Amino acid sequence: MHILYVSDVYFPRINGVSTSIETFRGELIAAGHAVTLIAPHYLPAKEVLLEANGIYRIPSRPVPRDPEDRLMSYRATLKLLGELRHKNIDLVHIHTPFVAHYAGLALARALGVPCVATYHTYFEEYLGHYLPFLPGSWVRAAARRFSRAQCNDLDAVLVPSAAMRLVLEAYGVSRPLTVLPTGIPEDFFTSGDGARFRAEHGIARDRPMALFVGRIAFEKNIGFLLEVIDRARRSLPDLLLVVAGEGPALPSLRTQAEKLGLAEQVNFVGYLDRNSGLRDCYHAADAFVFASRTETQGLVLLEAMAQGVPVVGLAAMGTREIIGPERGAVAAPDDVDGFAASLVGVLQDPTRRAALRPAARDFAREWGAAERAREVAGIYRSLLNQ
Repeated sequence: MHILYVSDVYFPRINGVSTSIETFRGELIAAGHAVTLIAPHYLPAKEVLLEANGIYRIPSRPVPRDPEDRLMSYRATLKLLGELRHKNIDLVHIHTPFVAHYAGLALARALGVPCVATYHTYFEEYLGHYLPFLPGSWVRAAARRFSRAQCNDLDAVLVPSAAMRLVLEAYGVSRPLTVLPTGIPEDFFTSGDGARFRAEHGIARDRPMALFVGRIAFEKNIGFLLEVIDRARRSLPDLLLVVAGEGPALPSLRTQAEKLGLAEQVNFVGYLDRNSGLRDCYHAADAFVFASRTETQGLVLLEAMAQGVPVVGLAAMGTREIIGPERGAVAAPDDVDGFAASLVGVLQDPTRRAALRPAARDFAREWGAAERAREVAGIYRSLLNQ
């Protein structure tokens, strides 16, 4: 099969959508399929660039109020139709709901092939953080109508978790909905060098370290984690929280950390390379903490668990399927005192951590990327045979 992926985001933009695309794309290619990707340029450009790895980079411009992201040119994307006809595309798979959705759908219809999408982001809860000047109820209602209309334009919709499927069903989506989470590539189970990370960042080998990895965005609820660290340090005065990532909430989080007097308890280390520094960072941690209430899956939880790091987090929305079974994870209460107590309980008990580490790795192995790629290939075939 030859699959065309279309997305408004991709590397070097780092987020869960980029990671999901790269994971599925790599596994599908390894299984003998062809995958062409259409994604934005992240540098100023006036022409479409075809990279050697089958990626078309489309001229784009910054998104207002979200400078990390880009808005692709719809017209430039559709100009690829002639080239794509010669590639014998079998199916179009859309990964984001902006220009990529409408351009991808138009390309699929012009090529006469099925069109599916993965609903990666819980926009009903996401958009309010970026449109604070509009009434929350209006934004949520608009997001539901927008999502319902887009999903019902497709031949099928993939969702990363059962919780997200229930949300879309409640919106009135009538197209087939299939739960298909992103898996973890086998090479991510290779242990990082935690001692090296600690040495590079001046962290003592025996200092208790909690870790958050992800986009530093308001919907990730990282401010809640800062309050948790403030409470937990009463029991663990030398506790450190490492925050790895970048994003629009970073300035306000730095201010919050200063107001809480956490200058010695929080270290913002920015983005880390996935193939080296990030794995080292995961492996250096004693616990991974996560408090998002709007996650559709929570891929970073599985990445941490693949490195043998116990997770302490909220079992909410998509993370419920990862944290809820409590296999290498602890489901924390959704309040500062309760969450802090759960975290301290893990960090103060080396015997418990020693049991959680292999359980976390075993659980993460059940989410292998190769198997997920076989599942999505089966979905593609079923649509082609209809």
